[in-house]
Amino acid sequence: MTKILNHITTVLVVLIVILAIMLVGFRLIGFDTYVVLSGSMEPAHKTGSLIYARDTDPQTLEVGDVITFQLAGSETIVTHRVINITDGAAGKEFTTKGDANAEADSQPVPASSVIGKVAFSIPYMGYVANYIQNPPGLYFAAGVGVILIVLMFLTDALIEEDKKAKKKAKKINQENEKGERANEKE
Repeated sequence: MTKILNHITTVLVVLIVILAIMLVGFRLIGFDTYVVLSGSMEPAHKTGSLIYARDTDPQTLEVGDVITFQLAGSETIVTHRVINITDGAAGKEFTTKGDANAEADSQPVPASSVIGKVAFSIPYMGYVANYIQNPPGLYFAAGVGVILIVLMFLTDALIEEDKKAKKKAKKINQENEKGERANEKE
């Protein structure tokens, strides 16, 4: 029983560590994460994907790059593909378009609005990220964490108890063997 519990706990801890790396770890090495909320970039980046964008010098961007940017005068973040680059009054401007959209975006994106270039995405991971960042998913994630901690302590306690029981059984066996040898000599 303790071995099964130990294996289950180990698998759950590994899964949570992988999830933490995917949601937080990449931020530590310079990536920002965004959830794809619409189908405008399908099939390249499906709705519900978690996009990883890295801060990039806009001067290095090329036609075909997928960029994440902030819409002018808004807090809205968009991820679309660069289809044209021009030199505007304020510097480089990028014409963007969602892969699934029929037409280009109406406003060019100034270089100052570019957040980063998309490096990769993980399908459906955005649903998980959104879920655990907001109640009730936040409470669920916290509960799973508490349960894992309890399972780890419980597993350790059961393993210790098992070791003590085996040690006691071994001692009893040794005493029984000594008693049997003594009886054989008589």
